[in-house]
Amino acid sequence: QLVESGGGLVQAGGSLRLDCAASGRTGYINGITVMGWYRQAPGKQRELVASIRGNGQPDYADSVKGRCTISRVGNTVWLQMNSLKPEDTAVYYCNAVVASIGADYWGQGTLVTVSS
Repeated sequence: QLVESGGGLVQAGGSLRLDCAASGRTGYINGITVMGWYRQAPGKQRELVASIRGNGQPDYADSVKGRCTISRVGNTVWLQMNSLKPEDTAVYYCNAVVASIGADYWGQGTLVTVSS
């Protein structure tokens, strides 16, 4: 299970932090390799925002580089988003990958709305 928090309404130029914590069976928790955040805007496909491996190596979409920072401690991941733009408006989903069994897990989604 992935539990997300931190979405909301913010003005353009503002900041938000999204949190996600994984919980569940020990085997699942210990097997998580990559955690990340995806987003889906109305009428668009879900896209990667940022991800982070167990060794701390991050990966960012070009659209958010320099504005977002992803951090991870164990099986909790945070996404700090700064200088938000209206085009960042979307439902943000936490994702966890358990590579050993080829499984993807998703949170329920949290809405981020950036007003102009």
